Amino acid sequence: MARTPTILLVDDDPEVGRLLGRALRDQDPTFVLECFETARDGERAIAEEPPDCIVLDYRLPDDSGIDCLRRVRRSRPDVPVVMLTGADSAEIAVEAMKLGASDYVVKHGRYLKTVVAKVREALGRRHLARARSRDEADARPREAAPSSEPTAGEPSLAGILGESPVLRAALRLAERAARSNVPVLLQGESGTGKELFARAVHDRSARARAAFLAQNCAALPEALLEGELFGHVRGAFTGADRDRRGLFEAASGGTLFLDEISETTPAIQAKLLRVLQEGEVRPLGATVARRVDVRIVSAANVDLEAAVRDGRFRQDLFYRLRVLPIRIPPLRERDGDVRRLALHFARVCAEKEGVPVPELASEVLDAFERYAWPGNVRELQNEVHRLVLCGEPGEPIGLDSVSPPIAATLARVAEEDRPLKAIVRDIEVTMIVDRLREHGYNREATARSLGITREALWAKMNKLGLEVGRRGPLAPRDGEPDEE
Repeated sequence: MARTPTILLVDDDPEVGRLLGRALRDQDPTFVLECFETARDGERAIAEEPPDCIVLDYRLPDDSGIDCLRRVRRSRPDVPVVMLTGADSAEIAVEAMKLGASDYVVKHGRYLKTVVAKVREALGRRHLARARSRDEADARPREAAPSSEPTAGEPSLAGILGESPVLRAALRLAERAARSNVPVLLQGESGTGKELFARAVHDRSARARAAFLAQNCAALPEALLEGELFGHVRGAFTGADRDRRGLFEAASGGTLFLDEISETTPAIQAKLLRVLQEGEVRPLGATVARRVDVRIVSAANVDLEAAVRDGRFRQDLFYRLRVLPIRIPPLRERDGDVRRLALHFARVCAEKEGVPVPELASEVLDAFERYAWPGNVRELQNEVHRLVLCGEPGEPIGLDSVSPPIAATLARVAEEDRPLKAIVRDIEVTMIVDRLREHGYNREATARSLGITREALWAKMNKLGLEVGRRGPLAPRDGEPDEE
């Protein structure tokens, strides 16, 4: 027999408990609602008998809801928490999501219906997560003891490779995002894998069986992007001979990924804001809006906060999109991941091209780790793919095969690694030869210009291995210069 779902409400307003209880029972008569007016009483009840879901108000008489949330997530990390916030509390919502709240609801209008919907979604995700854990446990070989260490090179989340601390932090936020239904904003440089993160969030969410659709907002002009996102009805414009669903309707029930959202125009931004606020779209030429249930994951490779300050992006839309922000680190910050990714791409590219997996020489991998990778993971993948195609069968790939930018980096590093003695010697040789030329190879005039005696110049030239003949310098002599 199924267990009766228990919802625990922590809110100091008894009227909220009465109305929420009625709304929950209207949806499902089996729901049980327990109400507490202080953080202390609520936490005591949670410790004694953990509920299936917690609804937590931000303002409580004895403590902050955020502090209460932090303690609850530590003691009961598996119980979903829906946070209630004030009308002007976007920053509080962001903080709550970072601390692990599964969702948030702003207290205005008919918000109790939204609370019920969020509670049902949270319960559904928890049930799905438990079922998935049981399936994974059943699929694990009985005789093999589970390892606490990840397998080297194994994807850690939906194909995302890496063990660096900065990447692991981003992956933890992505896991939290997958357990919620709030908008996610991915921020990172081009080539860092923002769409891969968006797919990971979708695939690990309760929406995984529905559609995942993606649109690059910079790829289309405003008129075409508007039709692509919101659709149109027959007769909306010349050539519109039939109704066409937009991406919001096509992705309903699933996830829509909006890449380079910073490139949208003010008109598109206004329409996006309405979708996020009201959950409805109005196709071009339509007179009636249509309800949609779609999770928005957006991405930007520019500083959106700066765009807001400059008036290029709507502030209200920015806060709606950035409920749960995730910064995806550039490859140069991911210590140790470059080597792991290079070996992985070598295997993948070799299988794709139908050739043996090449050996990347250790000098090549060292060079990869020194290079800054301005194009990030995408640039590394393209470089390895080129090396796989250009390599000789059975021969290791060496430094002579790397692309010019990487070779140039190695040359700079080699120069920086030279000992001070060698650098000083080169400077002295260059200066003496230049002055000799300037004074017609007259050693006495050259010595005066350098502020030393003729004998000191001669000794210095001997030490550096420089010889001057009648027709000019023959420098340096074969062999090593005299040591001090």
